[in-house]
Amino acid sequence: MKNETPSYETQELREFAEVLRGRRTIELFLQTPVPQELVNEAIEAATWAPNHHVTEPWHFYTIGEAGKKRCLDLCKDIVTEKKGEKAGTFKRKSWSEKPGWLVVTCVRSEDELLQHEDYAACCAAVQNLLLYLWKAGVGSKWTTGDITRDPRFFDIVGIDEAKAFVAGLIWYGYPKLTPTQSRKDVGEVFTELP
Repeated sequence: MKNETPSYETQELREFAEVLRGRRTIELFLQTPVPQELVNEAIEAATWAPNHHVTEPWHFYTIGEAGKKRCLDLCKDIVTEKKGEKAGTFKRKSWSEKPGWLVVTCVRSEDELLQHEDYAACCAAVQNLLLYLWKAGVGSKWTTGDITRDPRFFDIVGIDEAKAFVAGLIWYGYPKLTPTQSRKDVGEVFTELP
């Protein structure tokens, strides 16, 4: 058998690129439940993200209805404190329409370099998760808003803030609307060095 360079012009590769380019942040979801088995499969796929020295610094938490209600109340409180009652009520209603809730945490480290590497690994894991869900027809939104840094949120989810921080709150569900998107030309973000 000859040792030939594999072709990069394959149907599988084009389909994979289509998934990468097609994924969108979804704001509006149908209220059809996503099977937990699919979410579990997406989490398992997420854990294959690159991570320095195989630290596997992530942890995934699903939030059920009772926790979701507490999060919605907290969201309303946070927004009301900053922008007033009307904005808080609006935000709570908007968030209540997000069907699936998943929290991804990253282990804390006193080693600054390790912390950066672990956070990068968690971000790669989240991307794996989002792409897996997207390929299955499930949209998502990855947020790192104020709630993810609020000590009350850590209490709701049961996270020890001294041991981990939130890399993201992921909302997921079947998209009601998929927005269009564009990116800069690759020539604007790529430099070939001599």
